[in-house]
Amino acid sequence: MTHEQDPMTEGQRRGEPPEPPARERARGGRGSTGALLLALCVALGVAAGLGGYTFVYAKGASYLGSDPSACANCHIMNEQFAGWQRSSHRAVAGCNDCHAPHTFLGKYATKASNGFWHSFAFTSGRFPDPIRIKPSNLRITEETCRGCHGDVVDAIDSEHHGAAGLSCVRCHESVGHLH
Repeated sequence: MTHEQDPMTEGQRRGEPPEPPARERARGGRGSTGALLLALCVALGVAAGLGGYTFVYAKGASYLGSDPSACANCHIMNEQFAGWQRSSHRAVAGCNDCHAPHTFLGKYATKASNGFWHSFAFTSGRFPDPIRIKPSNLRITEETCRGCHGDVVDAIDSEHHGAAGLSCVRCHESVGHLH
């Protein structure tokens, strides 16, 4: 038998295992990919199931609207809600008016982010005590103060606080929710 007719490959002559047929090489070890895909599907299913359950249990749909009582669904916000009910702002502004951007995308992106982190803190019990506003939300609130009270704020800034760049809530922290 000539070398050209020899069915053994060079690798087989050296004692290496035979190569798999071309169709198995083309699959590229699909068994491990299938297991990985199954694990990914299970993980996504568990996450979606837990997320859906948590959304329903925590009355998540109520946060998509503008009813201020939704903010008190979580007992940690009862003091802020009660303070808002006693404040002068109750007549003119709800929670979203001061704590969410006024653009559609900005409002719902902020609500989604806050909803996730509030749910995480509520579920894990990791709320700061006392509860404090995050810097990103403080910027939104500051913009709202200046939007509604622009004439007054501009006059005060130019005469007193302009160079200092003070925040409205530094001095007027409890205006929106009386303590």
